Amino acid sequence: MVKIDITYEGSLHCRLKHGPSGTEISTDAPKDNLGKGEAFSPTDLVAAALGSCILTTIGIVAARHHIALEGSRAEVTKEMSTDPRRIARVAVTFHMAKGIPLAQRPVLERAGLNCPVHKSLHPDMDLPIKFVYSD
Repeated sequence: MVKIDITYEGSLHCRLKHGPSGTEISTDAPKDNLGKGEAFSPTDLVAAALGSCILTTIGIVAARHHIALEGSRAEVTKEMSTDPRRIARVAVTFHMAKGIPLAQRPVLERAGLNCPVHKSLHPDMDLPIKFVYSD
């Protein structure tokens, strides 16, 4: 169990504190929803969580197979619907580190697609995920 304390600071800003580490981040409503867009919105955090969870899960499997994953990165694009207002689409493109063996790529991709965040998102959400290898 992880405890996260959230304080509403006014003007659609919240301060979040991660219990185990003490790390703090802020959120703000986006400009298209009465906010100033000065920080991640709550739905931005969902999209970011998907990309980072997939990379983290791949990292766990890569470590087991002694595969260097450093330098891999993700580009995440989130799109909202208006009626109802919700996350409609999160597209993620992973640019994978050079030197990942061909035989291990499907293993890593399968692991990533089974990350807890991906498995927790609503099935109606469009989630195109692409892996790009430069070698």
